[in-house]
Amino acid sequence: MNYEYFIAKRIIGTKAYKSSISAPIIKIGIAAIAVGMVVMMIAIATGIGLQEKIRDKVVAFNGHISVTNYDSNASQESIFPITLDDKTASFYPDFKTVDGISHIQAVATIFGVIMTDSVFEGAVFKGVGKEYDWKYFEEFIVQGRIPSFDTKWSEEVLVSKYLADRLNFKLNDRFQMHFLKEDSKKPISSVGLKIVGIYNSGFQDFDATYLVGNLRHVQRINKWDENQIGNFEVFIKDYDDIDRLGVEVFQNTPSTLNTVTINDKFYSIIEWVKIFDKNIYGIIGIMILVAGINMITALLVLILERTQMIGILKALGSSNWSVRKLFLYNASHLIVLGLFWGNVLGLGILFAQKYFKIFPLDPSVYYVTEAPVYISVGYVVALNVGTLVLCLLMLLIPSFIITKISPVKAIRFD
Repeated sequence: MNYEYFIAKRIIGTKAYKSSISAPIIKIGIAAIAVGMVVMMIAIATGIGLQEKIRDKVVAFNGHISVTNYDSNASQESIFPITLDDKTASFYPDFKTVDGISHIQAVATIFGVIMTDSVFEGAVFKGVGKEYDWKYFEEFIVQGRIPSFDTKWSEEVLVSKYLADRLNFKLNDRFQMHFLKEDSKKPISSVGLKIVGIYNSGFQDFDATYLVGNLRHVQRINKWDENQIGNFEVFIKDYDDIDRLGVEVFQNTPSTLNTVTINDKFYSIIEWVKIFDKNIYGIIGIMILVAGINMITALLVLILERTQMIGILKALGSSNWSVRKLFLYNASHLIVLGLFWGNVLGLGILFAQKYFKIFPLDPSVYYVTEAPVYISVGYVVALNVGTLVLCLLMLLIPSFIITKISPVKAIRFD
C-alpha cells in the first residue's frame, strides 16, 4: 500500500473529517454525482428504449426491408403480383445468398371498407401466410389470440383496438369487409371475417390502417394464383447493418424487383428517432460537467482546510505530485460513493419502470403508452468508468494549487 493512499484512507475514516467545515460541501458533491448518474442512466435507458421500441413497431408492420415490383403505385395496396418461382423469387423462402437475414415472408395488401349499421371505416387488409413471423405482433395483443390459418379460407383476423373502438367491435364478432374489383360484372367483392384478436401497437398511423388476415382472400379478390403475392418483408438480425444489407438484398434479387429499407420508407420517423442520440449526449455532457464542478469545489475546500497538513508533508520531503495524489485518492472515494448511490437509485427507478410501468407517455406523440427502458450491463459499466475518469481528469487542474502552497507559510502557527 503506498503511503498516499494510506494517509487518504486515514483521513476519510476520521470523525473530524465527517464533522468538519467541508462536510456539507462534500455531501453536496456526492449528491450531485448521484443525481447526475441517475439522470444519465434514465436518459440512456429511455432514449435507447424509445428508439428500439419505435423501430420494432415500424418493423412489425413492414419488415426491415421491403421487396416489391417496380411500379408507380404510392398506395398501401399490392397492385401487380410477384410470382413465386425459381426465376422471380429464387431467394424465397430462405434468403441464403445474403448473410444477416433472419426471416423472409410473403404478404399482400388490399384496401377495403368495413360497414356496420351505424358507421363505416376504410382499412387495409394485410394478407399473410403460415410462415408469417408473429414475434413482433405478440406483444401488441391486448385481447384474444393470433389468427390461425389451418384452413384454406380461414376467416380469422387480427383487428386494432383503434378500429374496434370506432366500429364498436368486440372479440369473436363477425363482419363483412367489402373490396372494389376491376370487374364490370361484379365490381364489389365481400369477405366474411371473424375477430379472434385485438392488438394495440400505440402507433396510431398503423393501427388505423391495418387488419391482418389470410393471404388467400387477397389472392381470390385480385384473381391471383396461389403462387402470386404482393411483396416480401425481409427481417435482419442486426438493425445496425440495415443500410449494407439493403444494398446486398437489392443486388441479390431480380432486376424486376425493387428493395426499400424502413430508413428510406419511413425517413421522417427514423430521423426523428435518431435525434434521441443527440439528446442523450447533451444530457451526459451537462451532468458530468455539473458533477465535475461540484467535485472541484469540494476538492478546493478540502485543500484549503488541510493547508497545514500539506505544508508538513512537503517539509517531510513529499513531492507536489505525491500530495496531489493524496487528495485525488480522497476525491475518488467521494466520486465512487456518489456513483454507488446513483446506481442504486437509477437502476431502482429503471427496473420499477420496466416491470410496473409507472411513467406513462402520450402515444400520439411518442408512439408508446409508457416510457420503455433498455437496461444493459455494458452501458452501465461504461457510464460509471467514464464518469469516474472524466471527473478525476477535471480535478487534476484544481489540484495544481497544492504546488503553490509554501511549507514555511503553511505550517506557521500565528
